[in-house]
Amino acid sequence: MWVRICLVPFRSILCFSRTLSPPPPSPSNFSLRQVPLSLSRGRMGTSVQVTPLSGVYGENPLCYLVAIDGFNLLMDCGWNDLFDLSLLQPLSRVAKSIDAVLISHPDILHLGALPYARKHFGLSAPVYATEPVYRLGLLTMYDHCLSRRQISDFDMFTLDDIDAAFQNVIRLKYSQNYHLSENGEGIVIAPHVAGHLLGGTIWKITKDGEDVVYAVDFNHRKERHLNGTVLESFVRPAVLITDAFNALNNQVYKRQRDQEFLDAILRVLRADGTVLLPVDTAGRVLELILILEQYWAQQHLSFPIFFLTNVASSTVEYVKSFLEWMSDSIAKSFEHTRDNAFLLKYVTLIINKSDLENYAGVPKVVLTSMASLEVGFSHDIFVELATDAKNLVLFTERGQFGTLARMLQVDPPPKAVKVTMSKRVPLVGDELKAYEEEQEKIKKEEAVKKASIVKVEEVRVASSHLSESTKGDSMVIDPASATASPKAASSHFRGQMDILIDGFTPPLTSVAPMFPFFENTAEWDDFGEVINPDDYVIQEEDSNHMVGNGKSLDVKPDEASVHLLLDSTPSKVVSHELTVQVKCALLYMDFEGRSDGRSVKSIISHVAPLKLVLVHGSAEATEHLKMHCAKHVCPHVYAPQIEETIDVTSDLCAYKVQLSEKLMSNVLFRKMVENEISWMDSVAEKTNEKVLTLLPPPSAPPTHKSVLVGDLKLADFKQYLSTKGVQVEFAGGALKCGEHITVRKISDSSQKGGTGPQQIVIEGPLCEDYYKIRGHLYSQFYLL
Repeated sequence: MWVRICLVPFRSILCFSRTLSPPPPSPSNFSLRQVPLSLSRGRMGTSVQVTPLSGVYGENPLCYLVAIDGFNLLMDCGWNDLFDLSLLQPLSRVAKSIDAVLISHPDILHLGALPYARKHFGLSAPVYATEPVYRLGLLTMYDHCLSRRQISDFDMFTLDDIDAAFQNVIRLKYSQNYHLSENGEGIVIAPHVAGHLLGGTIWKITKDGEDVVYAVDFNHRKERHLNGTVLESFVRPAVLITDAFNALNNQVYKRQRDQEFLDAILRVLRADGTVLLPVDTAGRVLELILILEQYWAQQHLSFPIFFLTNVASSTVEYVKSFLEWMSDSIAKSFEHTRDNAFLLKYVTLIINKSDLENYAGVPKVVLTSMASLEVGFSHDIFVELATDAKNLVLFTERGQFGTLARMLQVDPPPKAVKVTMSKRVPLVGDELKAYEEEQEKIKKEEAVKKASIVKVEEVRVASSHLSESTKGDSMVIDPASATASPKAASSHFRGQMDILIDGFTPPLTSVAPMFPFFENTAEWDDFGEVINPDDYVIQEEDSNHMVGNGKSLDVKPDEASVHLLLDSTPSKVVSHELTVQVKCALLYMDFEGRSDGRSVKSIISHVAPLKLVLVHGSAEATEHLKMHCAKHVCPHVYAPQIEETIDVTSDLCAYKVQLSEKLMSNVLFRKMVENEISWMDSVAEKTNEKVLTLLPPPSAPPTHKSVLVGDLKLADFKQYLSTKGVQVEFAGGALKCGEHITVRKISDSSQKGGTGPQQIVIEGPLCEDYYKIRGHLYSQFYLL
């Protein structure tokens, strides 16, 4: 006798049988929530509006305003390598109304505008990010600022502006639920693994049980230093905001791509050429460093590799301490062998271009910022290498629109390009003399201005003292004697003038010099004077690097890289245009670390959001993904324009309900991982205008059918059966257990994306193995 049993596991945690009008939905629509509980009937759900400020229908920086019940969240605050002010106009109009800023990645496209917006737009909201995003993002901004200062009088922001912008950063851990306060009461934010850059984040924002997921630039692939994204673990969020950047691109296999990358480099090196890799400061370059480091170690190669940025050594030092944010393989390797993956042996860290002069005729690999080739070391080295056909410029990411890198990628050589070469040189001769005269003039004007301010303040203080003395003292001083000439005053003080503090000028109305008096107001208790421990704390030497919570900003640029800022020698920038004949080889390989079009579609289909918002991608890619998702994922797909506000409020409605003490006293909970679950039978009654209360039913409820709570994965069940001594293997997408029993999952084909209920089917004869495997299967669920 053959038997086929179907199990329908419930993903819901709390199941209710209630009396409501109209009838409530089935229990499968509910999930675990704290009291008060949101049920799917009644008032409108959480209000959600999305307004792009930059980064839609194009590849411009990412910056989006998400309003949740009137609380304004700024999702990323990016800029580009050109620092184009026109891109920030929409942000300038709303900056002061922003309540919180959530940063997803530590590169210029996601956080580049923070210092400028804080300095010029009044953006004072707290910033939330992971620890690597905070530290590496700070170094990225330092690198850009220093690179600009070396070739121009860059004044959009300074290192101090960068420090001030990062003072408000609150650092969170992955999966940490952070409850916002004040205007954001009831909103919970949590960062999750994105897989694109170290510390990269997918933000999950929850209000009243509804999830808004912000997932841009994610990567499902597991790499050498990063795990893949956890986006697929989110199911049916109310709103998913994601990008269409790679919607039209498909990638080759990772192993094939890495081998082609290494082969291209070695061909040039063995032909006595030099390979230039324009990279970011502290993002995707980490993966490239590991690829080269590991391959050089395996093949015992001797070609030198250099990592050149203004903050190269600081970057790697901080990365060494972020092992817990990296891939499982790196963490396990460190646990067993205590070897840090970023303890580099073949990659040399340098912060000065002159260090390469000793290797002028040596074949080498140089990884250097900036990836756009607009400024920085990469710009200067490119000009030197471009005229030699044996050299190679290897791009690992698409250049930003309008940059030199993008121009070279779309139009292969040979060709001629015009570049501007700039250099800061000290002032000499007449220029130095004119500069010193101008500075001296400025100092005199400031001194005169300061003296006038001091004089006005003295007069104000004198008049206030006079009014107080005439008001509260019965003995009025004669103004005539009080305003005696300086000689009279001098004769009055006689020899006492020598004890006056330098710079102290007695008020004109005073008859004797007065010194500051500080009254001792120390508090005392039964044990003596109360001591304040803060008075005895040794302050940090560098008081300019302080964060909002009192901890020092210990992320600093390399000492040698700030010599330009510390050098007070008068200097100027000398520029000249140069036409470069590009004869070297140019090659682009995709190491951007983003999911390709096929994977993006699959992941979105699996997540199956109720509403989908597409941002950051070319017009073609955005429209292509929009049409695909509208047909295969959900009918509510939006792709707004800049400053176009769209309302993506959930169509579900909700009641706020309270669980009465009388009901809770009769409920038996069962432990389930970190939660407790129970079956409840209740009746809903309206106790006031806004809140429903769940009470025990007036009569004994009918016996309910057993409910299985959980979500079984066949791969996990296979491993479990193996530990129990059952011979099991995958066959045709199902588990073949022993000789006769088969366990398979069947999805409802009528549901888009496979999001409907799944049935677990056990097939086989009624034998001993059948009952044993069925028992093992039941043990994987919680039975209510």
